[in-house]
Order: sequence, then structure tokens, then C-alpha cells
Amino acid sequence: MRIVVHGQQAFGKAVLDALIKRGEDVVAVYVAPEKEGAKADPLKEAALAAKLPVHQPASYRKQEVWDEFRALKPDLQVMAFVTLFVPEEFLNIPTHGSIQYHPSLLPAYRGASAINWPIIKGEKETGLSIFWPDNGLDTGDVLLRKKTLIGPSDTLGTVYFDRLFPMGVEAMLESVDLVKAGKAPRIKQDEAKATYEGRCGADNAKIDWGKPWEQIDRLIRGCNPAPGAWTTLNGKTVKIFDAKPVPAKDPKGIAGKLGEVVAIEADGFTVVCADGRFKVTRVQADGPKIAGSEFAATAGLNTGTRFS
Repeated sequence: MRIVVHGQQAFGKAVLDALIKRGEDVVAVYVAPEKEGAKADPLKEAALAAKLPVHQPASYRKQEVWDEFRALKPDLQVMAFVTLFVPEEFLNIPTHGSIQYHPSLLPAYRGASAINWPIIKGEKETGLSIFWPDNGLDTGDVLLRKKTLIGPSDTLGTVYFDRLFPMGVEAMLESVDLVKAGKAPRIKQDEAKATYEGRCGADNAKIDWGKPWEQIDRLIRGCNPAPGAWTTLNGKTVKIFDAKPVPAKDPKGIAGKLGEVVAIEADGFTVVCADGRFKVTRVQADGPKIAGSEFAATAGLNTGTRFS
């Protein structure tokens, strides 16, 4: 079966490597164009190393792009982290169509930040879907789903890199096998259960110290490592990546104003929230990420300093 891999970055590379390793007939690779001055995409580098033709169209709406793809005589397009819109006319060119990875249990959490939001919203599990893309946003029929739990200390990074990334590569291989065997299902998504979340960016990553500790904790973990939950100190942005919640058991467990620094110790500093405190141990201000204690020293924090 003639396979075209379409994607970018580390996940796209991992899928390509896995397909090549087990001897699949990969005939070409499509990669998002790099921005001017940017390094070559890891998937592109891997494809060139494997002596595969690489295509990087800026748009998939043009007839000449479709003709170029059709000339490859593809049987299946495997889409691993694709961000450009690809119309059905292109998707349907391969003999068996196209399959795509999405890091949520579709139809829940359609959209570009499907890993952040389940953590932020307090879900106990998430997962991935391999689906047959169409002209909608993550609306195509589902081929398979895989689940994973979200633990109380999980971050965006641990959920993705430790589980959804390797699980996704394996799920792609399993899906290719099902297509080859003629056993790949097309399960309609239940629109009554569909949810869509916009991109999780700086606009919705600001910490409100007046919120309960559980909400702040989920926000910090769901935004670690990107986009980074943030607060301000003297008008400057400070991103918080690691912070341990300390729920209040009595009034002394708060004992301060919202956002106030009430303790500075060797391993970090402690900030007041609505129903407890947070021990902050890793932050980022003007430069790289640093320990909370180092930031406290360089920023001149004192007990009574307030974040807002």
C-alpha cells in the first residue's frame, strides 16, 4: 500500500520513522512550510534523510497541488499533526482516503488545544482519536479511540509526551493495519455530545488569585509547558509552571490578601488564593525558566509582595 505521510514536528517524524521501520511503502511526505529563517521541520529532515520526496504547499486549495498529489498514486494519506486546512477534494485522492490523529476522545474537545482543556476543566480521563477527516473541524467519522487517565499532578506535558504521543504513534500503526485489512470502521460522531474549545492562549491563561485552589491548580497544570499560566508583578508578566496547592484547613491556612506572598523559603515562595495557598517552585519572567527561590531573590520578593 502506497502511503503518504502528512504532518510536522516531532510527532510527524515519529510516525514516519515508525512506518519506515516496519517496512511500509512510504512514497512521499507533505510538511507545513517553515516560516522565514526557521530551522527545517524535524519531519522534513527525516524524510530527506530517508530520500523521500518532500512537498510543502502553502495551500491545499489549488488544482496543481491536487494534481501533484494524484501523480503519486497514493493509497492512504496518514496525517500526523496537520494544522493547515486540507479540503475533501485533496483528502479523497488516495484510494482509501485519509486518516488523522487528534488528541481527544472525539466528539469531545474538538479544536486546537484539545489536551489543555480537559486538564483545565477537571476531567478524569482524556485520550486520542484516529478519524477520517472531512471539511469540518475534527468532525469526520472515527476509526478508533484510545483512553488515558488524567492524574492529580498531570500537566499538559506529561499527558502528551508520556502518553498521548507514544499512544498516538501506535494508534496510527494500528489504523494503517485496519485499513490494509479492509476492517477500518467509520463511526459517526454523536453531535449531541460534541464540544469545541478555542485555542488555549495567553488570554485565558491568566491566574485569578481570587479563585479556589483547585481551579488555579488545573489552570497551571493545563498550561504547562504552553502557553504558561501567568500573573503580574509590578506590571510585568510572570509565568508559573510548577506550584503545589496547599488547601486551607482553618483561617490560618489563608491568612493574607489574595495574591500576597506570605512566605519565602529555600525551595520557593508561597502565595495566597481564595481558599488556601500555593508553593511556587518554577517560574519564568524575562528569561528562561528558573526556580521559585531564585526568582524570589532576583525579583526582590518580600512577604507582603502581591501578585495581581
